[in-house]
Amino acid sequence: ISAIVAAALKNDEVLKYSAYLPPNKRKILYVDTEQSKYHCHKVMERILRLAGLPTDKDRDDFVFIVLREQTPDKRKQIIGYMLENMPDVGLLIIDGIRDLMYDINSPSESTDLINLLMRWSSGYNLHIHTVLHLNKGDDNTRGHIGTELNNKAETVLQITKSQQDGNISEVKAMHIRDREFDPFAFRINDNALPEIVDDYVFQQPKQDRNFSLTELTEQQHREALENGFGKQVVQGYSNVIAALKQGYASIGYERGRNVLVSLNKFLVNKRMIVKEGKGYRYNPDFHY
Repeated sequence: ISAIVAAALKNDEVLKYSAYLPPNKRKILYVDTEQSKYHCHKVMERILRLAGLPTDKDRDDFVFIVLREQTPDKRKQIIGYMLENMPDVGLLIIDGIRDLMYDINSPSESTDLINLLMRWSSGYNLHIHTVLHLNKGDDNTRGHIGTELNNKAETVLQITKSQQDGNISEVKAMHIRDREFDPFAFRINDNALPEIVDDYVFQQPKQDRNFSLTELTEQQHREALENGFGKQVVQGYSNVIAALKQGYASIGYERGRNVLVSLNKFLVNKRMIVKEGKGYRYNPDFHY
């Protein structure tokens, strides 16, 4: 996040992030819902240092607000008020989107929040960048709000700790509507600033040797998912795996549980099946 904001302040590139805001939309509003004022000040200082800007001067184009103590409704109210009174904001950062709601698994609350973000984006003509943690144990974004964000976002970036070196973080695109980019890695240097790891080699995910995602066409996936899920919402993980087993067997693609687990992660990340309430359903509007 720090690199994205620094790039927007410079209107240039920082750590492979490029930002170009128009002259009348150069202000950045950064909202933090989780950290203390002390740690937020550290974040703000790091951003300014990354942008090569002085840290001892106030800036009119960078507004940082801390909403840790507020309720979800009050946080949304404050952000809305700020946007209404700052027409030159071109980038809104919400570090802790789940703190704008009471229940991250509520379909209605998730839909309302997504609609609010879209109204802010179009009504105030700005870009919104949010932060949401992944589920522990898998690569899926948390809760129903994670599913809705995946469905509506222009780009979903995944930042995870390297399994090879705990001091390195990997950045990959989970979903992107624009041009794809190569994954990259960074670490925090001795000056407490992130820097690119140029010689980093990404490990290829381990998959069953008999399982290749590329051997199936889009139409084959559609047929298998229609046969396995139909229009119903499948409840429970074991039932989802069973639906995949049935659907893909119907097109002659019979595989064991380990392969089906990998297939399920692939389908979720590609939004070919999406979470709905406590279950999953086939999403015929996916882009392969």
